Amino acid sequence: MMPSQPSNGYEGGWRRPLLQHFSKESAAAGRLTVVADPDGLLTEPGVVARLANRGFDLITFGDPVAFRYACESRFRRRWDRGEATHLVVVIRAGRDGLQSVPHDVLEEARGSGRVLSFSLVEIFPTLAPNVVAELDPIHFDTLSRAVDMAAPGNMGANASRDFILRHVFGIAPELIKKPADLLRVLLRRHYRSQVLPPSLDARFIELLARQNSWRRWPLERIVPNRKAFLAFLEERWPHFLIARGSTPVPGREPPQPAFSGPLHLPFDHDDVRVYMDNLFVEGLMEPTAAVQVVDGDPWYAVGITGSTASSAEGRFSHLLEELRTTVPGSDTATFEDWQEFALRWGTWVRLRWRTESARDAESEAEVETFVHQVQGSFSTWLFRHFGPMSSLPYLPRPVLGHHVPHYLAHNLGRRGFERVALLVIDGMAIDQWRVLQDSLGSFQMEEHAIFSWIPTLTQIGRQAIFSGRIPLEFFASIEGTHREPQLWSNFWQDRGLQRNAIRYVKPQGKKESFQRLANDVLGAADDPHVKVIGAVIGLIDQNMHQTGLGTAGLHGLVEVWANTNQLQRLLGDLLQRGVTVFITADHGNVFGRGFGKPSVGVTAQQRGERAHVFRNRELRNKTARLYPDAIQWPSVGLPEDYFPLIAPHGSCFLAEGRETVSHGGIALEEVMVPFVKISELS
Repeated sequence: MMPSQPSNGYEGGWRRPLLQHFSKESAAAGRLTVVADPDGLLTEPGVVARLANRGFDLITFGDPVAFRYACESRFRRRWDRGEATHLVVVIRAGRDGLQSVPHDVLEEARGSGRVLSFSLVEIFPTLAPNVVAELDPIHFDTLSRAVDMAAPGNMGANASRDFILRHVFGIAPELIKKPADLLRVLLRRHYRSQVLPPSLDARFIELLARQNSWRRWPLERIVPNRKAFLAFLEERWPHFLIARGSTPVPGREPPQPAFSGPLHLPFDHDDVRVYMDNLFVEGLMEPTAAVQVVDGDPWYAVGITGSTASSAEGRFSHLLEELRTTVPGSDTATFEDWQEFALRWGTWVRLRWRTESARDAESEAEVETFVHQVQGSFSTWLFRHFGPMSSLPYLPRPVLGHHVPHYLAHNLGRRGFERVALLVIDGMAIDQWRVLQDSLGSFQMEEHAIFSWIPTLTQIGRQAIFSGRIPLEFFASIEGTHREPQLWSNFWQDRGLQRNAIRYVKPQGKKESFQRLANDVLGAADDPHVKVIGAVIGLIDQNMHQTGLGTAGLHGLVEVWANTNQLQRLLGDLLQRGVTVFITADHGNVFGRGFGKPSVGVTAQQRGERAHVFRNRELRNKTARLYPDAIQWPSVGLPEDYFPLIAPHGSCFLAEGRETVSHGGIALEEVMVPFVKISELS
C-alpha cells in the first residue's frame, strides 16, 4: 500500500508580503487594482482564495477584447448598481508590461495608488531566482517553511538546487548509498508522476554520478523519465522472482535487460515493496508470464500472470481498499489532489465495470456506497473551489480546458515542440482513456488530468479548448460548436502565426469512418507550412448517445476501436512527420437512471440528459423546485444569463427507469479528463 503524503498547508509564509497589500479595508475603499505579476504569484490558488475572502475579485489580462467584455459584463454593471466589488487586474509581465493594460483601467488604479508589482526575487530573496522560477507554485509552502526554519543565507544556483532537492522533494543524494535508497526515491516520485524541473534532475544525476556505485545505472534515462524507469523495473522483475525461488516457465525465460545496470534489484525491501503491488494493480507495470503461478497469495503474486491477485477482480479489490484511504477531502484538498486521484479513479472505474458480473448484490451495494461517498466529496469541493480556479495560470501545465492552447503556445517553437497536433476526443472519460491506452504501449505517454468547464457540455468544453477562453468570453456562440475553426484560428493568429500555419479538422460524421479524419489530419501534417493542428475525434461521444449497454457497453465499443489500431497508426504517422501530439477531451461521461423529465418546452435553452440550461434564473429555480435533488450550479465563468440545472449523481433528466450514459453534470468522470503528451519511446 502506498504511503500517504503529508499536507503542505502553510498559513502566511511566502504569501504574507503579497496579502498585506489586500486588506478588507482597502477592498472597501476602492474598486480597482492593477498588478504586474510576471511569476504568477497572485494566481496561486491559496492567494486567490484569501483574496476572495477579503472581497477581491481577480481577472487575468490577456486578450484585450475578451478582457474588455469580461470587465464590462462582470464588474462595470455591478459598480453601476452600487455594489462594493474590488477588481484586481493581473498581468503576467513586469512593470514594463503595464502599458498593454487599457489606459482607463491603468489610470484609475494609479489614481488611487493601486498599481503594484510582485516577483519571486522579493518573496525568496536568498535563493537563486532562476532556480525558484522553475518550481511549480504548489511547492512554495514547503520551500517557505524550509527557508524560515533553516535560514540558509544567500545561495547561488547549485546551492539553491541542493536546498530545494533536500527540503522540498526530500532527496538527499549523499544519503543514497544502496539500491533500495535510490529505488525508494524514484518510486515515490514516479508513482505520483512527479515532474522535477530539468535543472534539478541534472543536479541530482550529477551528484549521484560522483559515487562509483551508480555509474553503471542508466541515471539519465530512469531519473527524469517515468516510462523508462518502469521499463527498467519490469525487465528485472522476473529475474527477481526466479532468484527468490519461483519456477521459470520453459520457453518463456526472461531475456537479459536492455537497460544497463544491475540485474537483481531489492524488490522485497520494505521501502520498495510498499510501492510494487500498486504498480501492478494500477496497470503501470505488466505481470510477468515468465514464472509459474505460486500457491497462496504472497505479496508478489500480483506481478505474476495467472494469479488471483493479478486478475481484474483481484486488482479491483486491492485498488478499492487503496482508494478508500486516499479520497481527497471536500474542503481541505487541493486541485492537485483531485487531479492525482482522478487518474487512479479512472483505472478503478474501468476495473469496476469489467468485474461487475463477478460481484453479488451485497458487494455491489458496498461499491455504490463508496462511489456516492467519492462523488459527494468531489461535488462539495467543486462548489467551494471551482470559481477561483479560473484565475489559475496555465503553467507549468494546464488545469482547466481553456488552458490547453495557452500551454501549447508557450511551448511552440521550442525543441520537441516545433509542430503540434491537439487531438480532442469528444466525450472521453479517463476510464475510457484507460481502454485506449492499452493499445498505445509503443509510445511514451506523459499523463495528467485536467478539469472540464461546467456544465460539461460539448459546446462549452470544446470551445473553451479551441479558443483558450472561459465560457463567458465566447458567449455569442455558447449554444453550438460551429465557431470552433474560427476560434482556433483566431487564438493562434493573435500569437503571431500566419493563417496557413493553422489547421482545424472537424470531427467525422456519424456514418463516416475514422480513416477520413485520420487522412485529413495527416494531410495537414504533410503541409510544411502548418505548425499547429487541432482535430476533433467524435467516435466516443457519438457512440455514447447510441449505446443502451451502460458504461460497460461503451467500454466494449472503445475496446473494439482500440483493437483496430487506427489511433495508434495515426499517432505514429504524426510523430514520424515531426509533429508532437497531445490528446485530451472536452468532457467525460457517466451512467445514470432517469428520475423524471422536466416539461420545460422552450423555457430551457438547452435540454440535456444530465443538464438543463435556462436563460432566466426564475425559470431555472421554478423547475428546480420540482426536482429538489437537482443541483443549481452557479454561473461560474459563464454568461450572466446562463443558469444550469444539473441532475444529481446517478440520475438524469429522463423518464423514470430509463438508463443512459451521458454528460453535462459534475460527476468526477464527467469533469476530470486526460491531458496526455504522446512521444516516441526513448
